[in-house]
Amino acid sequence: MKYHQIDRHLFIKNRSKFTAQMKPKSVAVFNSNDIYPVSADSTLPFAQHRDIFYLSGIDQEESILLLFPDAPYEHQKEMLFLKETSELIAIWEGEKLTKERAFEISGIKTVYWLQDFEKILFELMTYSDTIYINTNEHYRSHVETETREARFVKWWKEKYPAHQVAKSNPILQRLRSVKESEELDLIQHACNITEKGFRRILEFVKPNVMEYEIEAELIHEFVRNRSKGFAYTPIIASGNNANVLHYIENNQQCKAGDLILLDVAAEYANYSSDLTRTIPVSGRYSERQKAVYNAVLRVKKEATKMLTPGTNWKQYHVEVGKIMTSELLGLALIDKADVQNENPDWPAYKKYFMHGTSHHMGLDTHDYGLLTEPMQANMVFTVEPGIYIPAEGFGIRIEDDVVIQATGEPFNLMKNIPIEVEEIEHLMNS
Repeated sequence: MKYHQIDRHLFIKNRSKFTAQMKPKSVAVFNSNDIYPVSADSTLPFAQHRDIFYLSGIDQEESILLLFPDAPYEHQKEMLFLKETSELIAIWEGEKLTKERAFEISGIKTVYWLQDFEKILFELMTYSDTIYINTNEHYRSHVETETREARFVKWWKEKYPAHQVAKSNPILQRLRSVKESEELDLIQHACNITEKGFRRILEFVKPNVMEYEIEAELIHEFVRNRSKGFAYTPIIASGNNANVLHYIENNQQCKAGDLILLDVAAEYANYSSDLTRTIPVSGRYSERQKAVYNAVLRVKKEATKMLTPGTNWKQYHVEVGKIMTSELLGLALIDKADVQNENPDWPAYKKYFMHGTSHHMGLDTHDYGLLTEPMQANMVFTVEPGIYIPAEGFGIRIEDDVVIQATGEPFNLMKNIPIEVEEIEHLMNS
């Protein structure tokens, strides 16, 4: 891995929090992700399942974590199962985790090779009543591929039909949404790498540059700072491309006078950052572009103030909608009649701002978090309002990542990344 080793005490704390919420005499199992095939013998780069990483720090394929806090013997309370390494594997694929190295990373003393898993699980099933399965219940999930976790669940149900079944996900939704200080440091590090990439772009962008050239500059800066690369598929959308919310082709020329919407950010140690800035190709905003940009920025600043403990996610978006409505009236994009006659299920402002303002962020860019429960201190949220005007050939979105504080306004993890019109113009013309 490119990143520096994370202190294993983070994973020890995470496991302790999880096992404290397990039912008596229960076992929980977590699997690594598969390595997914492309064609022939080609595969996609491995990306670890965030839950096993959150609980163990293990960042390797074909790994299993088993937790059994009520096990009759101490060595059975936490177990890792790893793919057995060999000299041949080391030659072809590089070194895999040894048992000693797995302990250094995770703090788990009991480590077996994967071939022993079924035999040991059988013994543990005789001591337990319930198994926690790890299904994906994120509100945005839409998974068609059968995952390694799904195959395990299918196998386990056939093998042990008499046991009760519980779900890990509701516990993890709550735990992962509230960050430990070590996690906040890792997210901050990802944001700092993102800042370096953005500042590089401000010096690089000029008329006629291609969107993919900007993408290349970013990945260069990210990887040279120990990131695997983008935390999500980058959006580099010049001109009217910005009005396609998930534009990812990044293959057009950036023309003089246009804006570029950059929704691009680095990961670090599997933790995400999530940034959006909208910059002028020619280094100066037009008066109209500046007016719309500053309207979006005002919405972002007001929305950020509302991210405090106890805030209801749904009502928060209602309030942001009111602020956006006022700004759109000021820009003459809507009028009072539009507001008076609006459909409550699709308010007038939605014509120009059709997506949400905030989402949880952490190990996943759209991280775990129960949206029906009040916000808490140490949750990390994005704040990303936008105004999209196809008729005028541009769209503007601005986004930062913030940590909810116990008291006062949220802490902006991206406070050092240029955001004001004057600073962006100054840096682009220096």
